[in-house]
Amino acid sequence: MQAKLHCWAVADPGRRFDDLFNFVCDPATLIVAFDRVAGNQGARTAGVDGLTVADVAEQVGVSGFLDDLRAGLKDGSFRPLPVRERKIPKPGGSGKVRKLGIPTIADRVIQAALKLVLEPIFEAEFLPCSYGFRPKRRAQDAIAEIHHFGSRGYRWVLDADIEACFDSIDHAALMDRVRRRVKDKRVLALVKAFLKAGILTELGEHQETLTGTPQGGILSPLLANIALSVLDEHVMGPWKPGGALSTHGKRDYRRRKGRPTWRLVRYADDFVVLVHGSREHVEALREDVAVALAPLGLRLSPAKTQVVHMSDGFDFLGFRIRWKRKRGTNKWYVYTFIAVRPVRTLKAKIRALTHKTSQQDFASVLTRIGQIMRGWASYFKYAVAKHTFSKLDDFTWWRLVHMLRARHGWNWSQVRRRLAACGRWKIAADGVEYFRIEGVTVSRYTYRGNKIPAPWPPANPA
Repeated sequence: MQAKLHCWAVADPGRRFDDLFNFVCDPATLIVAFDRVAGNQGARTAGVDGLTVADVAEQVGVSGFLDDLRAGLKDGSFRPLPVRERKIPKPGGSGKVRKLGIPTIADRVIQAALKLVLEPIFEAEFLPCSYGFRPKRRAQDAIAEIHHFGSRGYRWVLDADIEACFDSIDHAALMDRVRRRVKDKRVLALVKAFLKAGILTELGEHQETLTGTPQGGILSPLLANIALSVLDEHVMGPWKPGGALSTHGKRDYRRRKGRPTWRLVRYADDFVVLVHGSREHVEALREDVAVALAPLGLRLSPAKTQVVHMSDGFDFLGFRIRWKRKRGTNKWYVYTFIAVRPVRTLKAKIRALTHKTSQQDFASVLTRIGQIMRGWASYFKYAVAKHTFSKLDDFTWWRLVHMLRARHGWNWSQVRRRLAACGRWKIAADGVEYFRIEGVTVSRYTYRGNKIPAPWPPANPA
């Protein structure tokens, strides 16, 4: 079904889809939607009704729960409940918090069903410059694109931040974008109902949601991408066939005339505009971007939006990207390092797990550290990361040694004897061995550009 929807959307860019509601209500769609909700870590977190996935399975039964949901959708009695607000600290130790909205299990299933139906349609018109929360795309693709164009003269950067993006998107403007592709009034009403569902704050107060798509909902990232596709189309319009930047010849001609060329790279609400030109050109683009975002009810954060040259470096998605001279030569290259903040955050997690007075089982500590560091290394292994991995390995190894020494009252001779007995200074407990992050292979991520495969296999539209 998804492959056919995607094929139809690609074949006819102006098509508005009707009769999508039956796809949303289809028992097969709801089963897949429930499986995805149940397989998510958030399945253990309840919404305002206090029910988790386990509670639903025990008290109602999955089949009965989905039958009731389908009946409610069919007769029009289904109404989304307010999302439960939860505030979590933003990374980096700034003291600021991020607001998450936790929907009920029923609302999550309907949102997942809507996403299954709507995503193939809108993926057909999303531009390649967008990488966040899209199938078969990841943050490393965005970083590789910055590296690719930075190595080809795009050295001035508009490092932009949209102020409270998920909380500020104008509902009317967003629904207008959805209506460009969706004609089914029942589906449109469902999407609008989720936008207007409201929030139950941590203090128990009910707040209306006049703007925004609360973070935490399954549908929110897709809706945010639909809204921000306005920015993609505005900035990348000249790159389309026939546009002023569509060919190498046209871009070279502009540069010879002293005019800029540019490239947008966006990951959800984080984006940069790379410019082959001067600082003045970037400042002009900054104003142009602000004008494009205004109809959506969005604006650039004055404090976090900056114009930088790549030789000074900038942070994006946890990486530090900088154009610098290769040591021992006169050649300059674009390098991708690990930024300071994720290293600091990882160290804080390691410190919390390896406190000297911790009574947690040592094998459990090693398991958790392994999980954290494997995930962290998998994300950052495409950067110039070997030295950072080695330093982190030393830091964690010594934290564990000090933890063992304090826990068992060992002197240094006893520590050396115990570790040597494990072989080559290994730290292990109950068959769980300390994961050495310095052993992770570092490699260059291949820039895929427009070669990223389609999310769904080709299907016969008949």
